[in-house]
Amino acid sequence: MAKTTPIHVVIFLAILSASSLADDSQFPVIKRLCYNVSALDPATFDVNFIAAMESVSQQIARDGFGTSVSGNSTNRVYGLGQCLGYLSSIDCRLCYAQSRVSLPVCLPVEGGRIYLDGCFLRYENWNFPSEAMDDKDTVVCDYSKNSSNPNDFRELAGKLVRNLSLGEGHYRAGRFDGSRMTVYGVAQCWRSLDSRACSDCLTSAANGVRGCLPAKEGRALNAGCFLRYSTSPFYLQQSGSGRGSIVTRHQLAVALGSIFAGALVISVAIILGRRRRRGRDSSFDSDDMEGSSEIIKAISQSHLGFKYEDLRKATKNFEDANKLGQGGYGSVYKGVLSDGRVVAVKRLFFNTRQWIDQFFNEVNLISRVQHKNLVKLLGCSVEGPESLLVYEYLSNSSLDRFLFDPFRRKLLDWRRRFDIIVGTAEGLAYLHDASEVRIIHRDIKASNILLDEKFRPKIADFGLARYFAEDQSHLSTGIAGTLGYMAPEYVIHGQLTEKADIYSYGVLVLEMVTGRKNNNSISTSVEGHSLMSLIWKQYSSNTLLEIVDPNIQGLCSEEQLLRVFHVGLLCTQASPTLRPPMWKVVELLVSMGKELPLPTQPPFIDVKGVESNSDGSETSYLFSSTTKSQVSINGMSVSMVRGR
Repeated sequence: MAKTTPIHVVIFLAILSASSLADDSQFPVIKRLCYNVSALDPATFDVNFIAAMESVSQQIARDGFGTSVSGNSTNRVYGLGQCLGYLSSIDCRLCYAQSRVSLPVCLPVEGGRIYLDGCFLRYENWNFPSEAMDDKDTVVCDYSKNSSNPNDFRELAGKLVRNLSLGEGHYRAGRFDGSRMTVYGVAQCWRSLDSRACSDCLTSAANGVRGCLPAKEGRALNAGCFLRYSTSPFYLQQSGSGRGSIVTRHQLAVALGSIFAGALVISVAIILGRRRRRGRDSSFDSDDMEGSSEIIKAISQSHLGFKYEDLRKATKNFEDANKLGQGGYGSVYKGVLSDGRVVAVKRLFFNTRQWIDQFFNEVNLISRVQHKNLVKLLGCSVEGPESLLVYEYLSNSSLDRFLFDPFRRKLLDWRRRFDIIVGTAEGLAYLHDASEVRIIHRDIKASNILLDEKFRPKIADFGLARYFAEDQSHLSTGIAGTLGYMAPEYVIHGQLTEKADIYSYGVLVLEMVTGRKNNNSISTSVEGHSLMSLIWKQYSSNTLLEIVDPNIQGLCSEEQLLRVFHVGLLCTQASPTLRPPMWKVVELLVSMGKELPLPTQPPFIDVKGVESNSDGSETSYLFSSTTKSQVSINGMSVSMVRGR
């Protein structure tokens, strides 16, 4: 019999499929153009693409338009984004987010553009923003809706198009009323054009879109402008706050739907998954229908099963005073069981579509691995109104509580820091190469490294982890992790390997030595550089010791400090193939005599960014995306799209 799909995967795909279908209809893609010439250095070009899109994102969030440039010489990337004038601020950010996660399918070619019904996004390796027209200008006509009165319609729509092209300003909207019909239209120039270039662009667009008549819908897609006419009042329907309320109701419905009992949600998801997969995957059979109840039953009857009521009492009804911390997918509470054992109880959030997948993923994976540097899962609760995970309790909480606290940081002397660096590397090496299954964690960062009473490290939070089959070179999966710690090739292409963990680990190592948090932003930096670029600048000038955390300066071997710096830079190189495997990282750290290869420049983004949370907390993101495919609007987080 063919192997059945794991139930948590079916759940995730089913729920994701439903949400993606809803998202796809919000801002349909009119046309996407990818050019033919590939970048000379794809890895560097990808990094510059991320930086350019990050800058455009922040400008779009402010006023609906943005241009940017990142990099130099042959790998320079210019970007431009523009929302149409009728979109609200919220819809503008949503539309940009959708374009932002759709355009990277063009990489690694040197240029591409995408037109959505609401916004436009383009990147090139040359300075294009002042360009009004080019040989890629085109029109899109909907001939399935031809007018029943073609002559009258042609005259009416023609007048509207002409008036729009001759109007003033970068944004123009209007309508023409006939005896039996009304035609609506919008013309938009990108704000990078001057008035003369805008006029020329719209004249060209008007001439082109007239060729669509008597089709009831026509769009002109030019390099520097957009023009659309329609018998539908599209710009009136989209304006104002109406759509914002629709989005809110949809999100609320998802949240409430997730709170239903686990068995009910799983059953519905299986049915949806069956419909989605019917005719495509003969391995999906009736065994999966029984899988959900079997999993719940097996957990309940095993040593992993805890009663919900016992855990509620142990945490004093999840009292705030017992709260140990909060991550992207749940809060963790200290609890004392009736037998006196002290435990940590993870209470999963229910307001995300991914909560079921995270729960089963964490139970399935962490219960199969045992290592001194991995947190131990004691069990879980699946029968109550919410899902709970029970872990061993570690008295010193997480590493970020010490490393990024100006007072508690002093407790992390160099010996403790070095032991944490090595211990974390050993735990990752076990996950990648020595465990029963090959596991990629996907969210290595200081808040996911827990410390016991002797400050020994244990890797925690396996909700985003994925495992590989022996014959797999990579996984194409949703982009997940924490901004500032995700490897650039993973963000761009969605192809997951252990190199993504190695990059995140390298960032953590550099944070440990400097005592500074990496957040891809220069907004909180005295030197005017992000952490990664600052470290590379100091490395290039042979002055790394100047940025060592003052709490350990002069209290440890300079040779060892510089070696750890060097290893961190090797792990964060832009090219994933150059990053050493984790077993090699352990060897390089503990064998002082081993010669180290020279690192190449890490990817870094020196743009004014959103400041990290003042309380030092971090957030993990799961983006509903797969390589070269349409993705959910939840993917906006990858571009740091934030509410005002």
